Amino acid sequence: MKATQNHLIHDVIISGAGPVGLFLACELALAKCSVLIIEKAESPHSPLKQFPFGIRGLSAPSIEALYRRGLLQELELHKRLKSPHSTIAQAQRKQAGHFAGIPLYEDNIDTTQWAYRLPGSTETSLMSEMKEIETVLTRRAEALGVVITRGQAITNVHQTADEVTVQLGDRSFKGKWLVGCDGSRSVVRKTGGFEFAGTEPEFTGYSTQVTIADPEKLKPGRNLTPTGMYLQSQPGYIMIQDFDGGAFHSSEEPITREHVQEVLRRISGTDVTISALHLATTWTDRARQATTYRNRRILLAGDAAHIHSPLGGQGLNLGLGDAMNLGWKLAATIHATAPEGLLDTYQSERHPIGAEVLNWSRAQVAIMKPGPDARALNAIVRDLINTRDGATYIAGRVWGIHTHYNLDGHHPLIGHSVPNFEFENGTPLGELMHDGKGILLDLTMNASIKALADEYGNQLKYISGSIKERLGITAALIRPDGIIAWATDKEPNCNDIRKAAGRWFKYILK
Repeated sequence: MKATQNHLIHDVIISGAGPVGLFLACELALAKCSVLIIEKAESPHSPLKQFPFGIRGLSAPSIEALYRRGLLQELELHKRLKSPHSTIAQAQRKQAGHFAGIPLYEDNIDTTQWAYRLPGSTETSLMSEMKEIETVLTRRAEALGVVITRGQAITNVHQTADEVTVQLGDRSFKGKWLVGCDGSRSVVRKTGGFEFAGTEPEFTGYSTQVTIADPEKLKPGRNLTPTGMYLQSQPGYIMIQDFDGGAFHSSEEPITREHVQEVLRRISGTDVTISALHLATTWTDRARQATTYRNRRILLAGDAAHIHSPLGGQGLNLGLGDAMNLGWKLAATIHATAPEGLLDTYQSERHPIGAEVLNWSRAQVAIMKPGPDARALNAIVRDLINTRDGATYIAGRVWGIHTHYNLDGHHPLIGHSVPNFEFENGTPLGELMHDGKGILLDLTMNASIKALADEYGNQLKYISGSIKERLGITAALIRPDGIIAWATDKEPNCNDIRKAAGRWFKYILK
């Protein structure tokens, strides 16, 4: 059969309509790029994306990103979970997360140690649902003109110096750039020539919805046993970790009621009976990362770039961070407003963050293994987490508070997410970032600084005024992703600002 060719060349083709692909599409479309998303699934609706399987914890950087684009208020699930009628809200001690199953409680976390978290900042963590996130992002993407094609899988990829062609059976599409956001088994990664290096799994994980004939035989909550771990988050929803080296997950055998019952009995040490299996999926702690996130005109983001155990739920947050970092840089490259080397900073900034998360995942698995060595380490870490400093450190890592980039400059805020400064009129800075532009924030109201911002056209907008808590700054250069690229606590020097701006934005000759 002769292939049919779509002659429209999109600025960017994105493989995968999950949260990462959708958020990246929104960022690109906000910057006036034409975007096509290709998604192999016919329908975006899956029981595994809905409550409780689809529950995910959003970390501080993800919450800030959604807030800065006016999307956070559209997420409703976290509001319901905070309701006084919620069983979570009724708990005597609110669990804020966990490390290797060891609970982390909010009342043991000293947020005053986080010097640049303002009282009016966004939340440090929120619960959301994959289905809800995808619904909100799909609605925004389509409103911005993104085209989403469902029910078609990419079968091959070919790139030249100027464009990328993706093959979908007998159809093909062309784009200037292709981004693989198509998950752990990414076709884009495999056909695009990327190396995926890392470590093999220790366990097969099971997420199941079941009917249990004798539920009293299982303890509620998370339970480490001599043979593994099981979690009963609520009646009928069971998660199991079986340290089989990932053998069952790799076998691709069907997940039967009998098999789940056998595993649960062995891990729980009970003769519990599963009378019906309604839904089940498996996963592992395989930890791999693409050695590079870019091969000429093909890039990777999210699980296509890195996979690890879902313990702690950091995969979604890591992927959203990739999208926020890549979107504005790729858009600037497309519009020829990117200074030399800008797109390369996606790799240099995000790859180390991904490597940290993989190691964080490996560390959790290491102290969850059956056996005396792991149990001894688990006991020590549990003691540390129960201290105020220990809980604060773990929370800072789990919630992404410490996430930053190593950028040039001396001010301690450089490389960090900009605090949500509040102006004297009550307007928070985050409300002024919905358009995805860079910002030159001037608290000295210097006319020459405003003229400097104008040199960069619509890439930078000048914002001045008086804010309630300065945190030791008089001026700051803020990238479109909300990262402070330059800041000073002295009288701002235009030459310093121009030098810093030239690293991230292209000077417009007038």
